[in-house]
Amino acid sequence: MAKTRDLKSTLNLPKTDFPMKAKLPEREPEQLAAWDQMRLYDRIQESRAGAPLFVFHDGPPYPTGEIHLGTGLNKILKDMIVKSKTMAGFRTPYVPGWDCHGLPIETKVEKELGGKTDKVSAAEFRRMCREFAASYIDAHRREFKRLGVFGQWEKPYLTMDPGYEATVADAFITFLEKGYVYRGLKPVYWCIYDRTALAEAEVEYEDHVSPSIWVKFPLVADEKSKKLGIAHGVSALVWTTTPWTLPANRALAFHPDYEYALVETGAGKLLLAQERLQDPELAAVLGLEPGSPFRKVGKGRELEGVKFRHPFLEELVVPGVLADYVTLEQGSGIVHTAPGHGAEDFATGQKYGLEAYAPLDNDGRFVEGLPAYKGKTVFEANPAIVSVLKDRGMLVAEKKFPHSYPHCWRCHNPVIFRATEQWFIQLDRGSATVPPPKAPALRSTALEEIKKVKWIPAWGQERIHNMIADRPDWCISRQRFWGIPLVIFYCDGCGKILQDFKALRQVLPFFEREGADAWYTHSAEELLPPGTKCGSCGGAKWRKESDILDVWFESGTSNLAVLQKREGKPRADVYLEGPDQFRGWFQSSLMVAIGVDGIRPYDEVVTHGWTLDENGRPMSKSLGNAMEPKEICEKWGADMLRIWVSSQDYTADVRLSDAMMTQLGEAYRKIRNTFRFALSNLFDFDPARDSVPNADLWEIDAWMLERTGTLARECRERYAHFEFHRVYHALHDFCAVDLSAFYFDVLKDRLYTFAPNSRGRRSAQTAIYRIASAILRLIAPTLVFTSEEVWKHLPSSGSQVASVHMSEFPSPEKLEAAFDKSRAAHWERLLTVRQEVLKALEPARAAKTISGALEARVTLVATGGLVDLLREYAAQLPALFIVSQVEVTEGHIEGAALATGLEGLQIRIERAKGAKCERCWNYSTHVGESADYPTLCERCLAALAEIDRDRAVGSGSAKA
Repeated sequence: MAKTRDLKSTLNLPKTDFPMKAKLPEREPEQLAAWDQMRLYDRIQESRAGAPLFVFHDGPPYPTGEIHLGTGLNKILKDMIVKSKTMAGFRTPYVPGWDCHGLPIETKVEKELGGKTDKVSAAEFRRMCREFAASYIDAHRREFKRLGVFGQWEKPYLTMDPGYEATVADAFITFLEKGYVYRGLKPVYWCIYDRTALAEAEVEYEDHVSPSIWVKFPLVADEKSKKLGIAHGVSALVWTTTPWTLPANRALAFHPDYEYALVETGAGKLLLAQERLQDPELAAVLGLEPGSPFRKVGKGRELEGVKFRHPFLEELVVPGVLADYVTLEQGSGIVHTAPGHGAEDFATGQKYGLEAYAPLDNDGRFVEGLPAYKGKTVFEANPAIVSVLKDRGMLVAEKKFPHSYPHCWRCHNPVIFRATEQWFIQLDRGSATVPPPKAPALRSTALEEIKKVKWIPAWGQERIHNMIADRPDWCISRQRFWGIPLVIFYCDGCGKILQDFKALRQVLPFFEREGADAWYTHSAEELLPPGTKCGSCGGAKWRKESDILDVWFESGTSNLAVLQKREGKPRADVYLEGPDQFRGWFQSSLMVAIGVDGIRPYDEVVTHGWTLDENGRPMSKSLGNAMEPKEICEKWGADMLRIWVSSQDYTADVRLSDAMMTQLGEAYRKIRNTFRFALSNLFDFDPARDSVPNADLWEIDAWMLERTGTLARECRERYAHFEFHRVYHALHDFCAVDLSAFYFDVLKDRLYTFAPNSRGRRSAQTAIYRIASAILRLIAPTLVFTSEEVWKHLPSSGSQVASVHMSEFPSPEKLEAAFDKSRAAHWERLLTVRQEVLKALEPARAAKTISGALEARVTLVATGGLVDLLREYAAQLPALFIVSQVEVTEGHIEGAALATGLEGLQIRIERAKGAKCERCWNYSTHVGESADYPTLCERCLAALAEIDRDRAVGSGSAKA
């Protein structure tokens, strides 16, 4: 008589408390609070005490406004470097920083004061700037932590901290002492809106529309011009898009090797480069027909010294000079030269002894000149000067000219070139006016040092090489308040600067105690040692420099203030920033480090691209296409933003949209469900008690562990080279294809229907546990919240640390040790057979021969070595194919078998023999043979017997 039994209760059906729905926006803040409470970052550092040191150095953002997507991308990439290095066994401290000085904050505070900065003292203004910066530092810190970024958030480095400011001042004094620093009159970028000089790194190029004008400079006839056959009635033709610079014109530049010619036009006889007459646009401007006659004058070198009258400053006569930078791409081949308003013009002026005239104040307003433009700003003066040219008959043509023009990267207004007295750092070995430094030249040293750096992508080396090779001397003075002052004292008696560097360093203790504010609250006599005297005149009265340092010099000093002082390391292992930092922090850090220590500040430099919308446009609030990290965290969760970052090749520009987030959501669910399957089948698994030794593992389980070891080796290698997208795709594909679509599917029968403590089930659980643990640790640098959630549900091995982020990456060697690698080819071939079987099952379903795979009986007809392989693994083939029965025969069958894509293999699909087992749903000819359980197959009968034996003896050990 059949026994009555609840067969479902004998199955090992999956169960877990790990939720299917992630609910990241709700759960992540709870996890953050738990991490704060357990002091996770500190515990990670403690767990790596004594480990090799790896230093990632943070480039400091400005604390203004909320973080945007580009900032989020940047910080997550940095965090993945830190976390992956930590899990690779290094002690990897992360000290976040903020660049607190400079125009962004100063202009914000000026707005709060309504522009009336003269209403408060410099010290009070600086206090307001400090408070403003501090408020945004707190906001940034919250947002960065919300992204799952670990670091010394309570002890960041701030460029406005007294200790940092003292380090910057000390570095500047070192530059001064080594002879790198000089004061000179040069044209520099000048923002008339922020009223300060700018360095090249502070200039961005944006679209701008300028007035484009063609102007006549009448020839002054003399013996030289007569010899060339040109006399009265001839004018040189000049083109410019900056009419406001014409009052400062002091020469006309010719290329020495170009041929120049005279052509008769409606505007009179004009002198210009002969080749430019072929340009249709210029011909149209001059009203010339194709083939219009002209007369050759000679090469440019013959025009050197020829004199021309200024078009509206009638008493001013300017010479013809030679310059290699004159081109034939635009204009007339004759360049209007204003040494006070251009770097190349200035160099030409130095060569020919021309005046660097720049009659502008700090607002860009003309302080002298004709009534038509005096008192106007440069851009207001443009139409006035054009009008003067018209009135005097010197304007040949005018039109609007859209082009890329330098803008201030802070206020985004167009800038000008203006000759003004500034402080510079010389990059080379001096010049006629600047003595050589006492130390090696910065430029040549920098170009040698960058060759020793690994650049990712590799084009970074050429980019920074070209920038350093071509850049002018570094303008380091700024006419502002919110920053670190130039530690320079002028003698009241003779105006010379103090060269007693020991005395200058007496200022540093004031900065260490009070910060740079001490410069504004103490007199020169208080800051200097008592009785400090001028080395030139013996005077003892001093005045302080009012300019402050370029903020790039400040941030470039961070390796001295942070790396060396906190970690005692001369340089960082890696820097990572966006492409704009080739002109900024990468370069200033290099220059400061070389100037102070003579070596580079980094061994590797990684660059990421810009963040764009789905159409490839830069994101901005004004365009309405911005996706902010805060909004993404609230809608999808930080782990979803991190999975986007890790899925992209960040070395190029990256795109993001709602559609992409939805797509990534599907990928995330596959990964999460992979972990959920593993956890749900480990509910009764104790790693310490139930793990099966390597020698006793089923071969397929050992093989999957070996494949996981290969994956771990690949991921560790990719992490070492910061190829995060390759890590992500390898892990995602392994979860979706190797595990979910294959291995886990094959395991279900063994996991659910075998006796709980049977060797087969415990072997599967051992493999699942070790695979899940390995993948979890490999993906932890990306999915920081989800990995911690899984870690809490993963069975403890007894030695398991409190957080997945305190653990280390899996050892490939340990994972691979269970498998005989000589048998790997067997399993690769079996997988190929499996694919052919799965394809053959589909027509059988369509023909209604079977409705599901377990109703199938598969006959494999093979030849040669394949039949031997299939016979060797015959017992495992039903589980591998997820069918009820598999028969292996040798030879060839006509008609009934299906041909396959695998040579030497035929497949026949029939309905399985016997009846369906009520417990495992497999078909067997042995169903009904047991009087006690007539609906069960022989495998389930054996499983029930084993379950009953285990219960009888209370056994908890795995069965051999």
